[in-house]
Amino acid sequence: MSEKKKQDRETGKSTPRERPYRRERPVEREHTPERRPFPENVILVGTKGTMNYVLATVLQFNKGSSDVSIKARGRAISKAVDVAEITRTRFLQDKCKVKKIEIGTEEIKEDGGTRNVSTINIILEK
Repeated sequence: MSEKKKQDRETGKSTPRERPYRRERPVEREHTPERRPFPENVILVGTKGTMNYVLATVLQFNKGSSDVSIKARGRAISKAVDVAEITRTRFLQDKCKVKKIEIGTEEIKEDGGTRNVSTINIILEK
């Protein structure tokens, strides 16, 4: 052992190599249940992959939901239709059917005024 290390051990100082890396633990907080502004059987289609939403839809049916609502707006409308069709034809063949399709328009206020965004709500029932 080198003289420097012996000296550091005697004085209580540690060299950077001897000091183990310790990551501080995060502060433990009380966990509150997640609050969703919509019911559990509603799937909001967005930017994720199509199969993520298909899986979510199938899981809702497996949890015991009698119907599942697939909602989307704007560019995600075509993905919502794909989710409904994949769920209906590939995963839940003869067990699921389209109960209702609602289409509409929402006005979104922006700095320069308002713009219209198309919406769709596809309700599948078991």
